[in-house]
Amino acid sequence: MKKKILIVVALLVVVGVGYYVWAININHNFKTISEGKVYKSGVIPPDQIADYIEKYHIKSVVDLRRPGTNDLVNNPEKTPELAAEKAAVEKAGTKYFDVGSEQIPDQATLDRFYAVMDDPANYPVLIHCHHGEGRAPLFSAVYKIEYEGVPNEEARKDARTFLVEYSPFANGKPKGEFLKAYKTRKESAVAERK
Repeated sequence: MKKKILIVVALLVVVGVGYYVWAININHNFKTISEGKVYKSGVIPPDQIADYIEKYHIKSVVDLRRPGTNDLVNNPEKTPELAAEKAAVEKAGTKYFDVGSEQIPDQATLDRFYAVMDDPANYPVLIHCHHGEGRAPLFSAVYKIEYEGVPNEEARKDARTFLVEYSPFANGKPKGEFLKAYKTRKESAVAERK
């Protein structure tokens, strides 16, 4: 009996690891945020991005990577990589928006993001960062709160597929707290009038 349990556990581990490898390395952490409107991912290699653009009819790519920071774990980007992606996106006839962001965006970065997302001609949009696990889900959650009226807590929990409380979006972590405290532009305008 113990041997059967160990086999089942080992099989589940293999399946889990296989899914992780597929999601991160083969599918580039690609996820639908709002069907036909907004998608998020990690870096998609320049020689593969045209396939995603064609398959999902993407009209705009929002690149959240920011080279030049001292955070080489979360921001390992290099300028030639960004230039190669921009060229590949534009060659596919899609708009490329550089909205480079730190892990927690400032107001100027949010304003650049809103400028892209406010224009219906830019949709469908692909939002991506380097890994597709930090900034891209954060900005995807901002999109859901700001444009689709999703409650903050729901958007925060949707930022991760599972184990949100052990992720950067957990309660008490900077990304989690940012999303919990996020106020839409409409909410901010109402608060200013009072």
